[in-house]
Amino acid sequence: MRKSVKVFVLPLLLGCLLALSSAHAQSDYPRQPIKMVVGFASGGISDVLARAIAAKMSNTIGQTVFVENRPGAGTTIAGDLVAKAVPDGYTIWLQDITSHAINASLYPKLPYDSVKDFTPIALVASTPLMLVVHPSSSARSVKELAALMKSQPGKFSYGSSGNGTILHLAGEMFKTSQGLDVVHIPYKGSSPATQAILANDVSFVFSTMPPAVGNAKAGRLRALAVTTPKRVTAAPDTPTMGEAGVANFEVVLYSGILGPKGMDPAIVRKLNAEFAKVIASEEIRRVYENLGAEPITETPEAFAGMLQKEIAKLAPVVKTSGAKIE
Repeated sequence: MRKSVKVFVLPLLLGCLLALSSAHAQSDYPRQPIKMVVGFASGGISDVLARAIAAKMSNTIGQTVFVENRPGAGTTIAGDLVAKAVPDGYTIWLQDITSHAINASLYPKLPYDSVKDFTPIALVASTPLMLVVHPSSSARSVKELAALMKSQPGKFSYGSSGNGTILHLAGEMFKTSQGLDVVHIPYKGSSPATQAILANDVSFVFSTMPPAVGNAKAGRLRALAVTTPKRVTAAPDTPTMGEAGVANFEVVLYSGILGPKGMDPAIVRKLNAEFAKVIASEEIRRVYENLGAEPITETPEAFAGMLQKEIAKLAPVVKTSGAKIE
């Protein structure tokens, strides 16, 4: 009789100890500053988002959250650093989910697995691209732009921030969906691509929001559509690609927080709740509005599902584009 009691009680005690350990990890965390890695140089949209969020979160979580820029190799340097970090919640990565998903197909050999080597923590923002043309263009809608491209196959071009970037893939998606014969001109970053469309050196660009919105409002560019399913606060009069007549066209730069694999679920839940609190604040909402970003929150599980969905969605686009990084 006593043996059966021991057999029953032992796993119960072990379960209680594990629960207490997890609860202690959540209540005791964080005990030191948290490093938020960004895979881009200072000044870009990811860097601006990270610094705003980190500053606000430092005031709410009880420890300093600081940004460490690790640019280069299409964010894979940052990814490798985080993948190999201790999974204690003190090294996290604010990354662009589409860039993360693109790299899974773009690079034949990555030093990490894009899914298995990370712990999804929280989604924090969604940002569309904006399809823009020079004001001198005769195209005043997406349909007119497609018709113009079709009228003289091979004559027109579009710019991007480089081979395999989201701007490139958006251009390829548009090209394929409309059956266009247009030339891709890759630039070394989004800033040179913006300068190219401002100079009318290319026919169109799927631009990131900050330069597109500012230049469109100033009359230096003409906005034709945004790539999100719904219109965005920063450009309420600009239609979505769906409204403009291009079905099933969605390109969204989801920014999210990842950690190394093996993080304590209690710490993940705490961080998820803290990020949700931060992006709901008025200060962060104002930052988002200036960037053309939209706040978004999801559970870690939903974020994990979105990662896998984006990898599957973008893999054939990467293949069709022909973009490769050796």
